[in-house]
Amino acid sequence: MQDSLQASKEKPYAVPFFEAFLYWLKLGFISFGGPAGQISMMHNELVEKRRWISEHRFLHALNYTMVLPGPEAQQLATYIGWLMHGVWGGIAAGVLFVLPSLFILIGLTWIYLAFGDVPVVEGILYGIKPAVTAIVVFAAYRIGSRALNNNVLRAMAALAFIAIFAFDVPFPYIVLMAGLIGYAGSHFAPDKFRAGGHHGDGSASYGPALIDDDTPVPAHARFKWSRVITYAVIGLLIWLAVMLMLTLTYGWEGTLTQMGWFFTKAALVTFGGAYAVLPYVYQGGVEHYAWLTGTQMIDGLALGETTPGPLIMVVAFVGFVGGWTKAIFGPELLPLAGAAGAAVATLFTFLPSFLFILLGGPAVEATRGDVKFTAPLTGITAAVVGVILNLAVFFAYHVLWPQGFEGVFEWFSLLIGAAAFVALFRYKAGIIPVIAACAAIGLGYTLMT
Repeated sequence: MQDSLQASKEKPYAVPFFEAFLYWLKLGFISFGGPAGQISMMHNELVEKRRWISEHRFLHALNYTMVLPGPEAQQLATYIGWLMHGVWGGIAAGVLFVLPSLFILIGLTWIYLAFGDVPVVEGILYGIKPAVTAIVVFAAYRIGSRALNNNVLRAMAALAFIAIFAFDVPFPYIVLMAGLIGYAGSHFAPDKFRAGGHHGDGSASYGPALIDDDTPVPAHARFKWSRVITYAVIGLLIWLAVMLMLTLTYGWEGTLTQMGWFFTKAALVTFGGAYAVLPYVYQGGVEHYAWLTGTQMIDGLALGETTPGPLIMVVAFVGFVGGWTKAIFGPELLPLAGAAGAAVATLFTFLPSFLFILLGGPAVEATRGDVKFTAPLTGITAAVVGVILNLAVFFAYHVLWPQGFEGVFEWFSLLIGAAAFVALFRYKAGIIPVIAACAAIGLGYTLMT
């Protein structure tokens, strides 16, 4: 016992790159549960067990990634990988967080499109859809209860809901206005826009860490203009090279080219996580480009909820269905067209995430605790609650009235959704068990009717 206690007080050994690589690969296959679950997994493994990074430094990184657009869990992995092993460490952590999910979703989406009318598949999806609706409602509640701590922020959430629900205002404009209001609020009403510090103060200690509270910032993580310019140029060149290749091959109006452009824009407005950007993806993918239908969008979210990786990987589903629907390589190569669409959607969605960490990590650190920096995020988070609520209304309509208001009301779907919400809210059930139970109920119901 004494030996184990003594060992816990010793600083961990320097972690080789390959050991970290294997951990990030493992994480990519087991990262279920959305951002909260994924962040919890990383905290348990990296802070408590392996002690690669201290509690304070972990939370410090998390707070920074939440300021940025993009999936915070994936960016947190990228940040820690970058802090430990430089650029290649960050790239390895970020890519491996996403790659398993991409391949799994490509396979599942192919099954969905090729065999989606099979009774077993239909029954499973029948049960999952109301569960997903309940999950979105619960997400709105969870974020709202945490973020809307005064009447100003509640009013912003209500206005955001009205703007997107009643007037169909594009999501980027809502984000921009909320950010501007937050910035103005940092000057005229700073107390209304202060971040609540929801991630704690980093006071917990699990023994000395490899990257501890007092560990100096490594040389590769220090701010240098030359480094910023180099990374920015490389990132821009990668983006331009792929976009140019797609444009020359398929034309500017080609499906893959438009996907690249659309998902680049989506990547820049993903404040508040996947649930917040889904309305924007819906507006573009369903209403503007007609890559998929509203029902397929719900099915895609259901698949995204049940696979590892960030929930924003639903973009891979959208890309696959879009490539398949538009038959970009001809009717004989639909699976290949879908895979190409999924790959393009994933690349352009996540490329900015790496740049945000590599470019902004050192610079953002200097702004810690500055309300002028955090207030716009607070405003955006408030607006996001209203946007997520709109998404829940949209999903509920398609689940409960699949043929429109003139069609049959799905009472059993309502019961499944209500039970799922109670399980999440009252009994704190995990997302995966809830979805699995609802899938089983849906399958049983459809086979009996």
